Amino acid sequence: MSIFVNKATRVICQGITGRHGAFHSARCIEYGTNFVAGVTPGKGGLVFDKDPAGQVIKRPDGSEAKVPIFNTVADAAHEVGADASMIFVPPALAADAILEAADAGVKLICCITEGIPVMDMVRVKAILEERYPRSRLIGPNCPGIITPGECKIGIMPGHIHRPGRIGIVSRSGTLTYEAVHQVTNMGLGQSTCVGIGGDPVNGTNFIDCLYAFNNDPNTDAVIMIGEIGGNAEERAAQWVAENMHKPVAAFIAGRTAPPGKRMGHAGAIISGGKGTAEDKIKALRAAGITVAESPADLGKAIKDAMAAVG
Repeated sequence: MSIFVNKATRVICQGITGRHGAFHSARCIEYGTNFVAGVTPGKGGLVFDKDPAGQVIKRPDGSEAKVPIFNTVADAAHEVGADASMIFVPPALAADAILEAADAGVKLICCITEGIPVMDMVRVKAILEERYPRSRLIGPNCPGIITPGECKIGIMPGHIHRPGRIGIVSRSGTLTYEAVHQVTNMGLGQSTCVGIGGDPVNGTNFIDCLYAFNNDPNTDAVIMIGEIGGNAEERAAQWVAENMHKPVAAFIAGRTAPPGKRMGHAGAIISGGKGTAEDKIKALRAAGITVAESPADLGKAIKDAMAAVG
């Protein structure tokens, strides 16, 4: 079992004919994702079967992939069905792409695009909550989501993941990969890994993922990777203290960041003395969460957290 996606999830890509969309769609198909369609306005009727380098795309069973392209998400959803959408659309158009997917009834929308204006995301989030409560947005500015061996939606390197029982949720893409690598090398593997993105306004948050992992019978423990800026980690710590019945390990990036500086992500900025690494670490430890001192200790931290509960 897993959270949000599995081998049955029917995935489309909005922006499949763009360079990035084509490259990563090909990698998702090769991984074994149940990829059913692409969407690019004006290119409906074409077939996606080669990556940007001109290589024929093959599924894991060796068969050649021939993915139909539609003009709209509604057309794709009507013709082939769509449970999830991966968005590789330029920032100026990405907000409308998210809403188009939601309006077509897509339940999971994974927006990889970075650089979307904050006010666009404020509008999108309000509309999703008011009109499309059944659609879940992951991102934007995120690496995506993967249930190892079943479904990969996004840009993460599939080969480092292994099926297992550790859930991972992170604001940082590269630190997600580090946690995955360590957990894989320890022989634990991952149930699902979710990159929620580092923008100040996003969709799915830490608590959403912790709730899902808490209720997933095949997830034994969770790694949570946060960073400076905002109060998402503090709110997650409070939720863990009050609700979580599985061990949690965490790491907070940005402990050495100069005050007032944005570090990497749009959301990673300390303002008004709030959102510091020290405040977050204090809240996590008060909730009984094992905190790693460095990214290199993430594997040890989850092992310690699991040992502490027997």
